[in-house]
Amino acid sequence: MALKNTAENYGTIAKWLHWGTAILFLASYVSVYYRQWFTEEKTPENWTALQLHLSVGVTIAVAVALRIIWRLMNRVPDLEPGSKMEHRAAHAGHYALYAIMIIMPVTGYVGTGVNTEYFFMFDIPKFEDTQLFVSLIKEGMGLSFKEFEAPIDFIHKEILGAWLVWLLILGHAVAALYHQFVKKDRTLAKMTTGK
Repeated sequence: MALKNTAENYGTIAKWLHWGTAILFLASYVSVYYRQWFTEEKTPENWTALQLHLSVGVTIAVAVALRIIWRLMNRVPDLEPGSKMEHRAAHAGHYALYAIMIIMPVTGYVGTGVNTEYFFMFDIPKFEDTQLFVSLIKEGMGLSFKEFEAPIDFIHKEILGAWLVWLLILGHAVAALYHQFVKKDRTLAKMTTGK
């Protein structure tokens, strides 16, 4: 199997980045829902679940950066036959997914009031403690972290995290299944077996 993308298939690296990102998003949701549903505030279990969520979020940011770099360096396999409307919808869906994959980790990091204990190996300072926050937000906009955090958290948790991400993921999965079982084309195969 080729490392790089071809006209017929995604390469091994693109596939690993795609499925790895999907698994990371799932792990992020598992950790945050575990925290909300099965732990009590200010307990070690709650803190551990939060730190796992933050660590996975940082990992998603790195994986998405690598995905974007790899995509810019590689061709995309040719589209399967379809109408202009189908192709436009596919492109719009992919742009929306990339936007979410960028916005979620960024809003998660800048809106978090604690350091990230990256998989309990080392600390990543919270945004509030960075010179960027001091220069741009505190001095530049005259906002305290609390004033800055509220709308960021609302975007991250209430708008994107609670609904939009799930709708985009569901739409992406439904589209892949539609191509597999209704159109019977190679769209899903390009990102899986290649056959």
